[in-house]
Amino acid sequence: MSALLLAAGLALGAMAGRPWAGLAFAALAAWAWQAWRLRGLLVRLDGRRRLKAPAGAGAWNEAERLMVRAQQDLRARKRRLVGMLRAYRALADALPDAVIVAERDSQRIAWFNAAATRLLGLHYPADIDAPLGERLQPMPVARWLASGRMAEPLGDVPSPIDASVRLSLRLVPYSEDLWLLIVRDVSRLNRLEQMRRDFVANVSHELRTPLTVVHGYLEMLDPAEQPEWAPMLAEMQRQSQRMTQLVEDLLTLSRLEARDSLDEEQVPMASMLATLRREAEALSQGRHEVVVADVAGVDLWGSVRELHSAFSNLVSNAVRYTPAGGRIGIEFRRDGGGAVLAVTDSGYGIPEAHLPRLTERFYRVSTSRSRETGGTGLGLAIVKHVLGLHQARLSIESEVGRGSTFACVFGAERVRQRESIAREGT
Repeated sequence: MSALLLAAGLALGAMAGRPWAGLAFAALAAWAWQAWRLRGLLVRLDGRRRLKAPAGAGAWNEAERLMVRAQQDLRARKRRLVGMLRAYRALADALPDAVIVAERDSQRIAWFNAAATRLLGLHYPADIDAPLGERLQPMPVARWLASGRMAEPLGDVPSPIDASVRLSLRLVPYSEDLWLLIVRDVSRLNRLEQMRRDFVANVSHELRTPLTVVHGYLEMLDPAEQPEWAPMLAEMQRQSQRMTQLVEDLLTLSRLEARDSLDEEQVPMASMLATLRREAEALSQGRHEVVVADVAGVDLWGSVRELHSAFSNLVSNAVRYTPAGGRIGIEFRRDGGGAVLAVTDSGYGIPEAHLPRLTERFYRVSTSRSRETGGTGLGLAIVKHVLGLHQARLSIESEVGRGSTFACVFGAERVRQRESIAREGT
């Protein structure tokens, strides 16, 4: 088109005797036409309407055809993205768990699914950009979120809209700027767990009386009267005692699970360690070397009865699972601001794969060995619950063939100045 305008201008200028003027006029007309085509294309693009491919040849028509193709590809990509977004949103709304996306720094709500309305009372769009901790009161979310990536799952908290609904919260830091909060309704699981606890407690309580009767009658039988019955009576007495110990451990575990706190006082660790030494030596009957080290110089704050139960379980396990001639070490030491009671043995050791499950009820690394030693499979579960009630934790290290170390780790809030030291200073 530009070439035709230039030729026409040149011809008209030549006819008028002024060829250069005609050429300049033709160039101006060609420029105006190019500007008009460019403006028309820009207007069509700015209007965000669907473009139609023009007919004919030429650079402008080819450019428009390329733009139409790019627009069609972009529209198809947008349709796919919108479809995926709708599918993901429908998937999120179908989840039974509440999912909330919150800004990491401001802790404000960026997005939530439909379950968040049902479980937490959040409403769209009123709660978008609202402070998460403020909207979920009285749940202790603000302080929990302050722990950031180190936040442990927050379990068994009441829903802000219905206290009978119990929730479990888990924080997933999936980006540098956003938190993903997953809230699950655990009411049914809690009810089933409570039913299990009640069943175990009731059955254990009901078994206690008949076992006592059976054990009593077995004690009355004299093997000397019927020598051929002696092996059977001895085995029956052993199994009766084992069953009685199992029932007692089940009752202890049920009692611990039903409590949120304990009656606490200062625990004199010097006398506690002396008691543990006597128990270890009595159970060992001279077959092991028992070494006790008290290097902490402090006492603990907690329940004397429950802590003794936990420590005694660890000591008895160490004696039972250590061959004759081995060493049992009981050490009470400081650990930063806190304190640690560690029980070390030179026994068989435990394969690493079993360590995470040792505190499960009735979990056994070796069934035959546990039966030989008379364990009930509940000792470490009791230890775990006792330590949990003292805001402490159980650390386990073991190596096959070299022994194990079970350490009760207490925080600084559980450490007290030893009473004997305090009296000397007065």
